[in-house]
Amino acid sequence: MKKNILGLLAAAALCAGCGAKEDPHYSQKTFIMNVPAQVKVYGAGPEEGRKIADAIFAEWNRVSGEFSYSDPYSMTSLVNKKAYGEWVKVDDEFLKLLMLSMDYYRLTDGAFDITFAPLWPLWQTAASTKKMPAKEDIQKALRDIGSNYIQVDAPRKLVRFTRPIQINMGGLLRGYCFDRTYRMLKQNPARYPVELRLGGNMMVLGDRIWEYRVMDPFKDSKALGKFVFNSGVVMSSSGRDHFVQIEGRLYSHILDLKTGYPIDNFSNLTVFLPDMENGNFLASAVLAVMGQDKAFKLLGAIKGSSAVWVDGQGAPTVYTNPSATVKWEKTTGLF
Repeated sequence: MKKNILGLLAAAALCAGCGAKEDPHYSQKTFIMNVPAQVKVYGAGPEEGRKIADAIFAEWNRVSGEFSYSDPYSMTSLVNKKAYGEWVKVDDEFLKLLMLSMDYYRLTDGAFDITFAPLWPLWQTAASTKKMPAKEDIQKALRDIGSNYIQVDAPRKLVRFTRPIQINMGGLLRGYCFDRTYRMLKQNPARYPVELRLGGNMMVLGDRIWEYRVMDPFKDSKALGKFVFNSGVVMSSSGRDHFVQIEGRLYSHILDLKTGYPIDNFSNLTVFLPDMENGNFLASAVLAVMGQDKAFKLLGAIKGSSAVWVDGQGAPTVYTNPSATVKWEKTTGLF
């Protein structure tokens, strides 16, 4: 586990996600899954705040390690090494995430696919050379991609591949970290409001007015608007920090696995969900690859949800479920 780099009691501070001024709180930061991670515990002193933050970070590091694509000793690596043509025994947790991944594959008609490994090096090379991958290379990579090549014997907790594919469930892990923390805190309720950040994602528990700012993808210091809510989860898939320019055009880092190319006319999708009571950590990347219309239609079936889709030119479109209590406030100028 990487060493925590900050533990302090902050009295009043400016921040991008929780209002202009904050009450006294304990804050701890680190990096997990190669993104910034932060826990804030409001009203807690250093001892109690550190105890809560340490427990949360320990769980996030466990999830990161056990389901890592790159760790040679993770369950994911074991399955990738052995599952082609051979049944591999997995545990309940791995099976849960795998089945959810396959549900998303079907929901998106294959646009979200955890077997994307052959495509990724092509786009990494394209980003560094500023040249588009050859169509033939894209088509070749797509032939070795497909969650339909995954076979699962759920009652016996067995998995195998019918082609030599590789799985990478990284697109689900940040949301799953929130799901795990939600259950931890529900079982052992803290006496303090808690704010969690993992990359661009945010989850809050406790009686406060919370804010999450959606930034302009082309102007670092400008917010397009903010969600204001009493509790909930915000999941974000953003090209803002990952745009690459290839042959004079900007591309998002999120790929449509049906085509092998980055999703078109997209900068950012930020989704608000009122809670995670039903294990609802719908990955925003799943919605992003569906396109704006289908994503908003799906959110229409999720009570209390809201979302902001920012297109390739930086223009936002807001959807709010009629039952939602979250408010979207448009902002102007610098945040």
